[in-house]
Amino acid sequence: MDENKTSNNEEKKIIFSGVQPSGNLTLGNYLGAIKNWVELQKDYSCIYAMMDLHTITVRQTPADVRRRTFEVLALYLASGIDPKESVLFIQSQNPNHAELGWVLDCYTYMGELQRMTQFKDKSAKHAENINAGLFTYPVLMAADILLYQADYVPVGKDQMQHIEICRDIAQRFNALYGDVFTIPEGLLSKTGAKIMSLQEPQSKMSKSDPNPKAYISMMDDMNVIAKKIKGAVTDSEGVIEYREGDPAKAGVNNLLNIMSAVTGKNVNDIAADYSGKGYGDFKSDVADAVVECIRPIREEYDRIIKDKEYLMQICRDGAEKARYLSSRTMRKVYKKVGFVQL
Repeated sequence: MDENKTSNNEEKKIIFSGVQPSGNLTLGNYLGAIKNWVELQKDYSCIYAMMDLHTITVRQTPADVRRRTFEVLALYLASGIDPKESVLFIQSQNPNHAELGWVLDCYTYMGELQRMTQFKDKSAKHAENINAGLFTYPVLMAADILLYQADYVPVGKDQMQHIEICRDIAQRFNALYGDVFTIPEGLLSKTGAKIMSLQEPQSKMSKSDPNPKAYISMMDDMNVIAKKIKGAVTDSEGVIEYREGDPAKAGVNNLLNIMSAVTGKNVNDIAADYSGKGYGDFKSDVADAVVECIRPIREEYDRIIKDKEYLMQICRDGAEKARYLSSRTMRKVYKKVGFVQL
C-alpha cells in the first residue's frame, strides 16, 4: 500500500514540519508545535524532520549539533510521535533537500528574500556572520516543504511569511512547467496561543534567549521549571484577568495561556477561578500544572535517549522513507528543467 493511503484507499493529506536542533527545546516549542503534531498523526500523513541544515546559518559547535539532533528526536518520540505512523528523519540525511534548494534558488528573486523579516532580525543579531545561507534559507525551507508535496505546514502566525514565499516560488515554477508542486497552506495551531518569554512577556519564548530564566527548557529539572514560573514577570495590578493585546497584562496573559495549553481549559475560565486570589497562588498552580505536563515526557525521554541504537535505526528508516518519497518530486523537477537523467 502507498505510504500516503489510508486502509480504505482514501488519500490522506500530507503535513511537513520540523525543528532546528540548535538549542534545548522550550515549553513553547512543545506546546506550539510538537504537542499539535502528535494530534495531527491521527488524520494526516505526517513527515517530521530534525532541520540540521538550517542550523549552520549561525555558527555552531559540531558536537552540540549532533547531540541536540538526537535529543530532538528522543523528545519527538517521548511526546508521542510514532515512527510507524509518521516519517521521522534528519534533514541532512536526504540530499534532495539541498538539491531542490539550489534549483529553487534560481526561481527566487533577491527582492523577495530581502523582505524576509527573519533575515533582518538574524542579520542584526549576527552582524559578524551575514552569510549567503542566512539570506537564502527561506528557499531551502520551501524545498523542505515542496519535496514532499505537502498540503499543510503547521505554523505560528509569525511564520506565515515563510509559507507565502514558498507558495510564490511553487506557483512561479508551476506557471513555467505545469503542475509540478502542490501549493501548501499554513495550518495554524488550534490553541492559537504563542508562548512568550517569562521575563520579557512581549517577546516570544526562545531557546536562544541569553537569559535562562526567560524560557522553560524541556531539559530543565522539575524544581528549576517551578522556580522559573514562580519568578515570571507579571505586573503591579494584582488582578488575574485575561486582557488580550494589553501590554500591561502581557505577563499575566502569558501565564494564563500556558495554563490553558497544559490543562485544556479556557483562559477566561481559569482567570475566573482565581478571582480575588493573589499572583503567588496562581503562579504556584501554573508551575504545578506545567511540571505535571512535562514530567511524563521527560521520564520517557530519559529512557529513550540512552538507547542510541534504537535512535540510529529510527534515523536510518526515516531517511530511507524520506529519500524515497522525495525522489519522485526530484525526478519530475529535473525532467522539467532539462537535466539529463540516467
